[in-house]
Amino acid sequence: MILKLSNSENKRLLKPFRKTILEYNMIEDGDRVAVGLSGGKDSSTLLYLLTLLQRQLPFHFEIVPISLTLGFKGMDLSPLQKYVVSLGHQLYIKETNISQVVFDIRQEKNPCSLCANLRRGILYDYAKELNCNKIAYGHHLDDGIETFFMNLLFGGKLGVFKPVSYMDRLDITLIRPMLAIEEKNIIQFVKAKQIPIIHNPCPADKHTKREEMKELVHALSEKYPNIRQNFLHAVTNVREEDFWRVDKRLNCN
Repeated sequence: MILKLSNSENKRLLKPFRKTILEYNMIEDGDRVAVGLSGGKDSSTLLYLLTLLQRQLPFHFEIVPISLTLGFKGMDLSPLQKYVVSLGHQLYIKETNISQVVFDIRQEKNPCSLCANLRRGILYDYAKELNCNKIAYGHHLDDGIETFFMNLLFGGKLGVFKPVSYMDRLDITLIRPMLAIEEKNIIQFVKAKQIPIIHNPCPADKHTKREEMKELVHALSEKYPNIRQNFLHAVTNVREEDFWRVDKRLNCN
């Protein structure tokens, strides 16, 4: 695959991607960065942009694509494997039985949380086995807004995931280089580049609270078109004095 972007793709994808990485010092010389590939549009776009940036930055870092099999029947990773090879990488595949644990053994009514925890744990351990010191996730701007609303509406708290998170137990750092990229630009990019997408066979797919939040954000954006960029500005300019703070040292009884 030829790594080449149009002017609009460079403006909407690579420019904010590079800016985010440099602003948060996400990647440094000598890093070995694992990329968790699900076969979806987000992680596949992440790998493309990271590969392109690898050739532009004035220092060296390695990219290690990783994919987990979840144990679902009929899931074919060969298109993903061909795509990874076309970008000049090797795909490391880790076999798991996560689907059996979640649906057969535990029979979870709300399986997404357990599945995510299992996937994260296996990915972290496998990345360490492959001598990676960082893991890159494909979370984008819309993911950030959806997470904010999930925390607010279901958790009763204000918060969103961080651009960079250090996991001291495993001595590994999580990075999210696509946080300033809108999902619609990723969708357009994947179609334009004809990047193969692996269908998610999970029976819970498209039936989650996150899907509800996606619909909410879409509805809000119809009325307030600048919601995504305003959110990005707000979350990077938080002032503690704007929030109510209770002094827990005081006895209010």
